[in-house]
Amino acid sequence: MYRLFPAPAGETARTTVSTSDDLADAYAYPELPPGKTWLRANMVSSLDGAARHDGRSQPLSSDADMRVFGTLRALADAVVVGAETVRQEGYRPARVREAFRARRSAAGQPPVPAIAVVSASLDLDFSAPLFTEPAVPTLVLTGADAPADRVDTAVKSGAQIVVAGDGTGVDPARAVRELAARGLTRLLTEGGPRLLAQFAGAGVLDELCLTIAPLVAAGDAMRIMNGPGITEPERFSPISILEEDGFLFTRYTRG
Repeated sequence: MYRLFPAPAGETARTTVSTSDDLADAYAYPELPPGKTWLRANMVSSLDGAARHDGRSQPLSSDADMRVFGTLRALADAVVVGAETVRQEGYRPARVREAFRARRSAAGQPPVPAIAVVSASLDLDFSAPLFTEPAVPTLVLTGADAPADRVDTAVKSGAQIVVAGDGTGVDPARAVRELAARGLTRLLTEGGPRLLAQFAGAGVLDELCLTIAPLVAAGDAMRIMNGPGITEPERFSPISILEEDGFLFTRYTRG
């Protein structure tokens, strides 16, 4: 994997990003003052803007993309994901990555990030390993009026319910605050597109890590954000671009 931007001053050869530590350094979270959260998103898109092919993101991915995926997870306190993505992608608990164990310990983090699932209806398979076998309890972000029977099922599975909205819905900004109240301030969302659009619309998305695959998919697949619009398009600035096998791994921060 090579760094295309920013190019190191005075160097003509491309900089190699090869080890797990190199990649972790390339995607390190900024230093956060007390009470501050940082929400980054990780998404993949085809050249023509498709976020999925045949309903899943995996066909657009690559080995290098999965290394970035694993690194971003290894750096996060919590991974926030929508219920539809959990169902479609067959989500499992985060696994311990030995290459990052010491780094997480030094940062005061448990061996793996918590998975936080956003769901209003709680229409989830609570017998799945995501809820019954995680190294740290899976969180379920839902509304105050979520179905009581589904809440009971979730709790019995070992999941922890986090109320992040009035009624049955989830307020994206409140979801971030509720996670921060639990000490989870370095946040990563892996979508899906509707949840990511909600975070962006609420003004709480700090960073977008976007893999651009050298593929065209055509069809009518949704974009990486597919939800409520933003009144005025918000400017993000590029801070890093890596490349491997034609895939571009970009980082943009808000403002």
